[in-house]
Amino acid sequence: MSPFTGSAARTSDWKHLRVEYADGVATVTLARPEKLNALTFGAYADLRDLLAELSRERAVRALVLAGEGRGFCSGGDVDEIIGATLSMDTAQLLDFNRMTGQVVRAVRECPFPVIAAVHGAAAGAGAVLALAADFRIADPTARFAFLFTRVGLSGGDMGAAYLLPRVVGLGHATRLLMLGEPVRAPEAERIGLISELTDEGRVDETAHTLARRLADGPALAYAQTKALLTAELDMPLATAVELDASTQALLMNGEDYAEFHEAFKEKRPPKWRGR
Repeated sequence: MSPFTGSAARTSDWKHLRVEYADGVATVTLARPEKLNALTFGAYADLRDLLAELSRERAVRALVLAGEGRGFCSGGDVDEIIGATLSMDTAQLLDFNRMTGQVVRAVRECPFPVIAAVHGAAAGAGAVLALAADFRIADPTARFAFLFTRVGLSGGDMGAAYLLPRVVGLGHATRLLMLGEPVRAPEAERIGLISELTDEGRVDETAHTLARRLADGPALAYAQTKALLTAELDMPLATAVELDASTQALLMNGEDYAEFHEAFKEKRPPKWRGR
């Protein structure tokens, strides 16, 4: 995302999220525990705008996305979204669905790693938000469910039909998106849907430990790795290796690459600057 801004001022007033910062790590918490962190129109818009703002500022080097209370996120609020969409016309519905897709694009395109810390339910849009993250840390209570066909909609919502086959393979993705059946943590680990399975109650701690490791690392290298992983999903090999070559040539002119060499010679850890 571009670091250039227009006239709009930065805000710290995120009405639908709780946002905290600590030495380059942002923690974004979905904070409607009484509704299992169900998403509203405002929550989607805040996530979209927050990720764009953090991407422009370049001060955040890792982000943890978590849910307060008994679960990660139960998806779109049945009353506030599903009920409301029944009275919308096609243009309004298209605007809404494009917005939800913009959130997923923002997660995939922001220049820092995103870690989903999943406990309890990650359902519907909540499952796709976790899917879009770079890492999914889950504890044994976690269960993922792509529920869109259960409400009469396509399972390919918010980019799920693009992302899920690339994470778990076409066979598993077909089953999960068509049937909408829940996948509990042990199976999610077996099919590659989660990155790490923790002990119960330790998902936030583990996610923040990983975030700290990433934030202390070579931020520019991580950003370019994430960008290439996304960009090269649909490229032929010749195009991909040319993009790799161009990226590496640029990074080899960077401060972090030179810093590694100096640190190696001096037998000390590198001091990564993200440049």
